[in-house]
Amino acid sequence: MTIQGFYDARLAVTSDGIVAVRTGTDLTRALAETADRVESALEYLLPTAEGAEARLAESMRYATLGGGKRLRAFLVMQSASLFSVSETCAARVAASIEMLHAYSLVHDDLPAMDDDDLRRGKPSAHKAFDEATAILAGDALQCRAFEILAEADTHSDPQARCELVAALGAAAGARGMAGGQMIDMVTEGQTLDGPAVTRLQALKTGRLIQFSCEAGAILGRAPAHQRHLLAAYGRDLGAAFQIADDLLDVEGDSAEIGKTAGKDAAAGKATMVAVLGVELARAHADALANQAAHHLDGFGEKAALLRDLAAYVVQRRS
Repeated sequence: MTIQGFYDARLAVTSDGIVAVRTGTDLTRALAETADRVESALEYLLPTAEGAEARLAESMRYATLGGGKRLRAFLVMQSASLFSVSETCAARVAASIEMLHAYSLVHDDLPAMDDDDLRRGKPSAHKAFDEATAILAGDALQCRAFEILAEADTHSDPQARCELVAALGAAAGARGMAGGQMIDMVTEGQTLDGPAVTRLQALKTGRLIQFSCEAGAILGRAPAHQRHLLAAYGRDLGAAFQIADDLLDVEGDSAEIGKTAGKDAAAGKATMVAVLGVELARAHADALANQAAHHLDGFGEKAALLRDLAAYVVQRRS
């Protein structure tokens, strides 16, 4: 994974008060290491199958393995590290969220929704298999995500597991990701104002990113105020991320971004780029990323990579 157009270096004050130079390669390395770690967890948690259901297992693995930025997984792993959570436990939660995210992409790409034939640089699941298999793969990935959170291997405390399940359900359901997708569909072709677009995107994209940040605090049994700070970071990061995605849809090309470019504009999707224009939307994303980073001030240098990620999400090219 590369970070194009990212900063060359920045100054950071360590816990000892020493000024050090941290380069963009630190984040690049951390993202790649997390992607490898979570990929291994996904391989283990999504085994192949035999018999009549083998095609379903194959489609689940196709939709989930070997692709994507693993941004949500990175947020889980990094937020969990703030509280010295076991990497194995954090990786299970990260894999769970990646499964749920993959399910949402499989269903988003279906002809009945966004009707997209390309995802992560390869044919969408319904093109690689068929529509019925893609629907079932999404259903099964969503179920598996919650199953993993409920398992004792994820956390020894049943209360923590219950909180993870409840929080992910809220983030993914009618008042979260699914609700945002519904708004996106029914408002297609309509002109929405800034607050309406902000709410749509907060539900469709932001809630799952916010949960990914909160998950580390839940795993670490952190106090409420720290969980709230991470939630605020995730909320603003998610908003910045989505605006950056909207800009890529306008300015990127399909080969670079791994999905069909220009599709949102052609479909009349409500975006902040449509509301503000390219330059103001970019400035708004930058401001949100900066605001997100400031929510982490109380965590000191331990949150350095999460701060760096806020800069990365608005400067990425894929």
